[in-house]
Amino acid sequence: MGQALFYHLTRSPLEATLPMLLSKSLQAGWHVVVRGCDAGRLDWLDQKLWAGPEEAFLPHGVAGGTHDALQPILLTTGTEVPNGALCLMAVDGAEVTPEECGGLERVCILFDGNDPAAVDHARGQWKALTGAGIAAQYWSEEDGRWQKKAETG
Repeated sequence: MGQALFYHLTRSPLEATLPMLLSKSLQAGWHVVVRGCDAGRLDWLDQKLWAGPEEAFLPHGVAGGTHDALQPILLTTGTEVPNGALCLMAVDGAEVTPEECGGLERVCILFDGNDPAAVDHARGQWKALTGAGIAAQYWSEEDGRWQKKAETG
């Protein structure tokens, strides 16, 4: 059964934290699905990923193309996983079910710590997933580095 990692973004924005986590996932040999709620926001993330330094290029695509199944990283608003991803990264309040967690190696939930609604939503996700028996970790960025603040299961 997979594990859920919650990332409370307080210092680094999504566009800085997401590439770091994506890089680590690819190094682990996992394909990744990045799930968001808004296609425009995912297009923005796509542009940010393309604009990164050449030596840190992250091969990716936006869902709906002819090569979705081949993408190491696929950005989507849907629940499908055509690229056989072992890691799901949920951003901007995208939903994750306990059933999905069971079929993946890792689920990462990234939320804006400066947005009270996003924090409340993440708390609800924590309760739903841990209540269903999913092991979870809560990470917060303090003093410029990530620290594990809580762990279950």
